[in-house]
Amino acid sequence: MASPKQTVKEILEELPTLLAVAVVETETGMPLAAHSNLSDFDIDTAAAYNTEVVKQKLKAIKALNLNQTVQDILLTLTDQLHLIKLSPTGDKFIYLAVNARDTNLAVARQILKGQTAVLA
Repeated sequence: MASPKQTVKEILEELPTLLAVAVVETETGMPLAAHSNLSDFDIDTAAAYNTEVVKQKLKAIKALNLNQTVQDILLTLTDQLHLIKLSPTGDKFIYLAVNARDTNLAVARQILKGQTAVLA
């Protein structure tokens, strides 16, 4: 079982050009560990708002009686990709922001998949 700090460290090693990464507690929206390569990127605010995205998606799935679980959530911005990957239990998620032109989405998804598998 990896700690949130170890998870952030390993993602940073695999994606050194990332904009920001955080391991976030789904219930509270509090980052358990975070790193940003941009001085003006407020990771606490990003974590809080992305927690609301996760919660609303989970509510929608329940309201529609879908027998599904969220694998990941992708938000595509003008020149950034924001990925949210839930832990197997759903009590935490990894939030990742990367530059769209510098990052292969498939690689970023694989890295997050490997890291969330060990988050407990």
